[in-house]
Amino acid sequence: MLKTVFRWLLVLFYLAAGFNHFRVPDFYLGLMPPALPYPRELILISGAAEILGGIGAAIPFTRRLAGWGLIALLLAVFPANIYAALHGFAGMSRLGLWIRLPFQFLFIAWAWWTCLKPPAASSLPAASS
Repeated sequence: MLKTVFRWLLVLFYLAAGFNHFRVPDFYLGLMPPALPYPRELILISGAAEILGGIGAAIPFTRRLAGWGLIALLLAVFPANIYAALHGFAGMSRLGLWIRLPFQFLFIAWAWWTCLKPPAASSLPAASS
């Protein structure tokens, strides 16, 4: 039950975050390292990936793939978060940006637990025949 609640929270979180990339893409431009080409397109691609990951986490058939996809996405955007912590980002303090970094690993754990971790085996003894 708890896992299901957290899975639906994950679905809603990634849907909201993904749609936000399309609603205010300029907000994310400051996070993008200048060495990356096509920053606006990368922002839209990451938003689409978050939306697809959120939808996929809601569907049992695609849940594992969505979990791996969300983990890959979180790892892929981590360098941009490091860049923001090193160089600043409008509206957030440097300390806040540094504190934000470990949360990527909590988000990875959240995706793993709700989408990839197999259900715990029952602690009841097997019936003998």
